[in-house]
Amino acid sequence: MNDADATLAEFAHQAGGLGREAADIAGALDDLGAVNRRQGAAFNSLFEDLRGMVSSNQSIHHESREAEKLAVETRNSVESALSDTRMLASAVARVEQGIASVGGALKQVARAAEDIGQIAFQTRIVAFNASVEAIRAGDAGKGFGVVAEAVKDLAQRVQSSSQLITTTVAQLDQRVEALAKEVEAEHGGRQGGAEAAVDAAITAFRSAFGAVADKIHHISSQADSNLATCGNVLNAVKILDKDVETASDTLESSRSRAHALLGLSENLIEITTRCGVETEDSPYIDAVVQAAEEIGQLFEDAVDGGQISLTDLFDERYEPIAGSNPQQHSTRYLRFVDQVLPPTQEAMLQFSPSVVFCAAVDRNGYLPTHNLKFSKPQGRNPEWNAANCRNRRIFDDRTGLAAGRNEKPFLLQTYRRDMGGGKHVLMKDLSAPIFVKGRHWGGLRMAYLFE
Repeated sequence: MNDADATLAEFAHQAGGLGREAADIAGALDDLGAVNRRQGAAFNSLFEDLRGMVSSNQSIHHESREAEKLAVETRNSVESALSDTRMLASAVARVEQGIASVGGALKQVARAAEDIGQIAFQTRIVAFNASVEAIRAGDAGKGFGVVAEAVKDLAQRVQSSSQLITTTVAQLDQRVEALAKEVEAEHGGRQGGAEAAVDAAITAFRSAFGAVADKIHHISSQADSNLATCGNVLNAVKILDKDVETASDTLESSRSRAHALLGLSENLIEITTRCGVETEDSPYIDAVVQAAEEIGQLFEDAVDGGQISLTDLFDERYEPIAGSNPQQHSTRYLRFVDQVLPPTQEAMLQFSPSVVFCAAVDRNGYLPTHNLKFSKPQGRNPEWNAANCRNRRIFDDRTGLAAGRNEKPFLLQTYRRDMGGGKHVLMKDLSAPIFVKGRHWGGLRMAYLFE
């Protein structure tokens, strides 16, 4: 190797190192983007729950104010009755009407309190899930964790407050019902000359109903306090939601740049290889190109021999396999490739200890027949399935689609392979196109580790 070739080979090696770093950064940004999207969805959910809290508290505030107003009006009716016993019958009737109105208003307050209690409970669940997400995100989720704790604390206080309101309303409802029965009894007996007893009963009612009005006022004050607290947290969530949105835009921009850098490094490797310079990837490239040609010839021979039609071989109607997780699919050519692909693909695993897998994919990233070690029957654990049952799946990510749709002699990519369970491995993905009767079927992918 002359000096120029050696320089180009070193250049290709450095470009490969650049690609490795770019792939790692791009993968990390993808992970952060996923966390950011989950956080954004959680913030939206929290925001809607808090709006529900505010709405319910407004209902409590409105209904309790109405109940307090009715309580005062009813007490004034009693005062009027005491000042003019000749109008006693009419006054007592107004008292009975007032009691009925207050009872109705209290039922509205009770329903509102029940609603806010349910919303608070749901918000605590959302806040708990947000806390778990923050832990999963690590340092990136610290700010989110603080908000989650604040919202959880708010939900607890609002739920306690709603329970206090419900208890108070229940007590008031019992008192109003008892007073209604008492007034009804005294009203029915006034014709027997018991006007003094009626006066005494109404006097007692006036005192008791004053206490009712005071308690209703306390409910209204509690609702005011809840409104203020919810409003403060709602504003904080709005601000943080905006921050999450801004961070999402920044992450997406950075992600695009990282992928552009990754593409540039891959192009540099391809250019140096096509110059005829022997690089560390050259042996792999030669082997994959040759294997892809062999598979194309196997497919053509099968079509000529009547083993499969060209139409079935290019079938793109991917039928979901019921009960599979991750989702697997079948096609009309699946049984055929399960028979003809393993010998070539398994042999490629012996090419180097660095080779992780070698499998053919069609133009849409569908991988029908994987290496035997990645073609285990699926079990009940999706994470285990993701790592060990990779056949019959569609890998339509950037790397998978590019490998399936590439028609150049070869394509060398760098990517983070998802192994399931949150585990990733940095590796090179080398592919060569598979042609059948002049038509592009897909590509043969070989993934191998960095040396």
